[in-house]
Amino acid sequence: MPWAKLTAVIGVRLCEAINFTLILPFMYKMVSEFDTVKDPKNIAFFAGLILTSLSICQTLSVMFWGRLSDKIGRRPVLLMGLFGDTVTTILFGMSKSYKWALITRSLNGICVGNAPVSKSAIAEMSDDTNRPRTMALAPLTWNFGSLFGAAIGGLLANPAEKYPRVFGNVALFKEYPYLLPCLVSALIALVCFVVGIFKLEETLVVNKQQVVTPTAQSQPSGSATEATPLLRQQEESVAAERQPQVTLRQLLTPVVTRVLLTNGLMSISAAMSDQLLPMFSATNPKDGGLGFDTRQIGYSYFVSGFAVLYLQLVAYPKWSRKYGALLCYQYGLKIMTPYFVLMPFLTMLARHAENAIRVVPQEESILFSLPAITTPWGSFSVEYVLLWLLLVLLLLVRITGNAFAFTSINLITSNTAPSRNYLGIMNGAQQF
Repeated sequence: MPWAKLTAVIGVRLCEAINFTLILPFMYKMVSEFDTVKDPKNIAFFAGLILTSLSICQTLSVMFWGRLSDKIGRRPVLLMGLFGDTVTTILFGMSKSYKWALITRSLNGICVGNAPVSKSAIAEMSDDTNRPRTMALAPLTWNFGSLFGAAIGGLLANPAEKYPRVFGNVALFKEYPYLLPCLVSALIALVCFVVGIFKLEETLVVNKQQVVTPTAQSQPSGSATEATPLLRQQEESVAAERQPQVTLRQLLTPVVTRVLLTNGLMSISAAMSDQLLPMFSATNPKDGGLGFDTRQIGYSYFVSGFAVLYLQLVAYPKWSRKYGALLCYQYGLKIMTPYFVLMPFLTMLARHAENAIRVVPQEESILFSLPAITTPWGSFSVEYVLLWLLLVLLLLVRITGNAFAFTSINLITSNTAPSRNYLGIMNGAQQF
């Protein structure tokens, strides 16, 4: 494994994941504090627009970044994305109106549209002996970064209120309650940008070919014979860099089309899950949610993130070598199914979990008549403990399915590319 070269690219992927999930825990509360939203039932809709704006702008820019990286190289495109990510994340943390939040989040989506470029760079650093493990790093970094980003957003949002002893007298965080998590995310991106300047190497190798040109040669009259051709082929070694001229339409063979179609459907379901979970968690149980605050939402992401390391670094490479990428992809889709089916039913348990939202007295529980469970962190009702156990279990099921499905589809996409010169546009089409 070329760890020295992979470190900088992994940092790029990590920043993209942290930035994507950073705002999920506090998005609901942030929008509720804007003057734009009057009816509490419309908060989820307006929050969803901000979350969707990043995905839309990223989708519109991935093909541009992918094609640009095929022309000028992976390194400059990745560095431009990191710098833009740093600036726009800070601007979003300073949002005091709904319009400002929507605009800055959209600009951030354009800057992080180079996600397929990092996957192309990882694929170009690998060979047939280590490709499954190397390609597993992309979803591994994404899953770990997304969980870490959500934990940062949930634990550090509104620090002056949560941690008054530390941040209670900091006027900046009172004025901008959601700036601290954005600053942490921007700092990580800035560090990766600096590391990338010194450590990130160019992975795009342009083919140099021998060009054969016909040239007319004048022969001396005395040396010419009947066997001497009037035009002679002369090989000239020409070191010419040939940029790929194949269009996306020419690359869309039936096999590539099927791969991109199934990847698109899977990505839609994953994106819906990523953006619905924080809305579902923050909504009052009376309205069909779990009633979590920003800190609890951050915990729900964080506690299930450690399984990603084992799945990506140990489990998936073994399964991929044994069963192949296609079968692992099919298994991943099947594993994710219970999560989508069972998650909505947790709201019934949340209605009777006193610590999930304080609206139901413990003695009125209709599910259990057991006493509260005492822990070093406080006393919790049985319903509340059961709610967390089931939530973490379902999140683990979802992470396992994501790890297998997304890693496999990345491998399949790389294998269907005609050559490495087309990985940028291929991964851009996949992200699109």
